[in-house]
Amino acid sequence: MSLTLYYHPLSSYCHKVLIALYENNVTFEKRLIDLGSDEERKELQSVWPIGKFPAIRDHTRKRDIPEATIIIEYLDHFFAGKNSLIPTDRDSALEVRLWDRIFDNYFQSPMQHIVGDRIRGANSDLTREKATLDTAYKLLDNHMASKKLWVASEDFSMADCAAVPALFYSGMIHPFPDEFTNLKAYFDRLVERPSVKRVLEEAKPYFKFFPFAENIPKRFL
Repeated sequence: MSLTLYYHPLSSYCHKVLIALYENNVTFEKRLIDLGSDEERKELQSVWPIGKFPAIRDHTRKRDIPEATIIIEYLDHFFAGKNSLIPTDRDSALEVRLWDRIFDNYFQSPMQHIVGDRIRGANSDLTREKATLDTAYKLLDNHMASKKLWVASEDFSMADCAAVPALFYSGMIHPFPDEFTNLKAYFDRLVERPSVKRVLEEAKPYFKFFPFAENIPKRFL
């Protein structure tokens, strides 16, 4: 097999890449990495010395690609399917990349900080992180008021791949306000997408290890 994904089924950034792979039925091998294993961690570091997943190894082109956004860009070029995840139109592509960064920086980053705080048992003041999520929620809700389906273009895109784990995990640790109906409707559309349902179904056996497992909605269990 020409492509190997180094990943973990619980990782939000791995979800982002898996959705992209499933969207276009890309054939690939999964290599689940347990970061608690020295041997497996070294295997991942042989692909990406930073030692974070996801990362892919393209055996045909003899290239290793890290970082979820860059992986999706790579897939969209070398493993393109019928569903292009980055529009050819420049303005549309910029909008996709903008929302990709918004989801990673202003949803995922504060969410992961809050999760890390619980893992460490630090009981830190998380006011700033929750305020960032509140601002991001409002930004997205306002934006989706003028959108029929997807966040950045008429078609499902890389930005929507980024949105799924960002909203799935953030919503568990800091629930969406009731009044943000546009955000909630968008999230409901996302989780009904076949590629997304597949990723969440595969992650289901691992949800019990998530530090906020008690907050996982029943519809995902």
